[in-house]
Amino acid sequence: MIKEYDYAVVGGGMVGAATAVGLAKLGHSVVLLEAREPAIYDKAQPMDIRVSAISQSSVDLLDSLGAWKFISETRVCPYKRLETWEHPECRTRFHSDALNMDQLGFIVENRLIQLGLWNEFSQYSNLNVLTPISINTITFHQEYNELTLSDNSALKAKWVIGADGANSYVRQQAKIGITAWDYRQHCMLINIETEQEQQDITWQWFTPSGPRSFLPLFGNKGSLVWYDSPTRIKQLTAMSDTQLEEQIKRHFPAELGGFKVERFGSFPLTRRHAQQYVNHRCVLLGDAAHTINPLAGQGVNLGFKDVNVFLEEVEKNGVESDKAPSRYESRRRTDNLLMQTSMDVFYTLFSNTLPPVKLLRNIGLRAAESAGPLKIQALKYALGL
Repeated sequence: MIKEYDYAVVGGGMVGAATAVGLAKLGHSVVLLEAREPAIYDKAQPMDIRVSAISQSSVDLLDSLGAWKFISETRVCPYKRLETWEHPECRTRFHSDALNMDQLGFIVENRLIQLGLWNEFSQYSNLNVLTPISINTITFHQEYNELTLSDNSALKAKWVIGADGANSYVRQQAKIGITAWDYRQHCMLINIETEQEQQDITWQWFTPSGPRSFLPLFGNKGSLVWYDSPTRIKQLTAMSDTQLEEQIKRHFPAELGGFKVERFGSFPLTRRHAQQYVNHRCVLLGDAAHTINPLAGQGVNLGFKDVNVFLEEVEKNGVESDKAPSRYESRRRTDNLLMQTSMDVFYTLFSNTLPPVKLLRNIGLRAAESAGPLKIQALKYALGL
């Protein structure tokens, strides 16, 4: 017999795993389909180059799903301060004390967030995990969808959740188009060992060729983010560790201090937004629905906002109604688009090399430093508060 579920979640990354746990917690029958199970945590493992700045609202969601305890006991780095500048004397600074918070957020390796959620799967008998597995076909019906899998089995689900990333198979099969463009920049991620002990600040310095950022990691570790042209990033990734260290010393600010390169990788910057989030009983969440310029580190936080709103609507309206997916889309689409547009405006503004524009944006950064309530409100929005 073909097994039947309320929800089939495609993709077991951070967003997909959170969705699966949340739906199971609500009492629904759930199957999670994932091509690769995450490796078991070992503190001797090198740090992943993919890290996220997790906001307090994301921490609250992970805590409600039971995953934050494991995550917080592995390798997390709380940060209290955030600084951004172009000219050294025109800085905008944020501090957790302004919000009476212990920290603004945490820098965490993506795979540890994923693993924390996977550890919760065993708590739910109504959650079935299939891995390694992929989908061969999706056949759409009026009240359910049928999925045939790579092991020649099949299953039915009332709803298919596409949490399978930027190149979502679910989105393609559901005939959901996207609006997309290339930023004509690549992003290089570099894990380093620092002379300084664990820091509590993340900073971003804007340069004519793109931003340079520092994210503190657990212990005396850090993550550097280098935005530049595809050609330049290709040159950097071809260098030895020693050559790369020399380039970093020349092109990063003195705030970095002494360091040693450990690992690095790169990826292109592309903006995508699905033209709809729901079609053919398929619902898109996270990167399957939207990708954003990583300038402000909001990508996974937007994905977790998607999860939180979708779970709220499912709890209110149940699995049988079309209302939960449509309400989810109406609530999240505008907010995601607003954040995407804000980052695009910010990116465009700081990519402009005209002297009058450069002068105005530095004046703006200096003014933002003393903006009072507006500055606090902007910080709250970024943290999802």
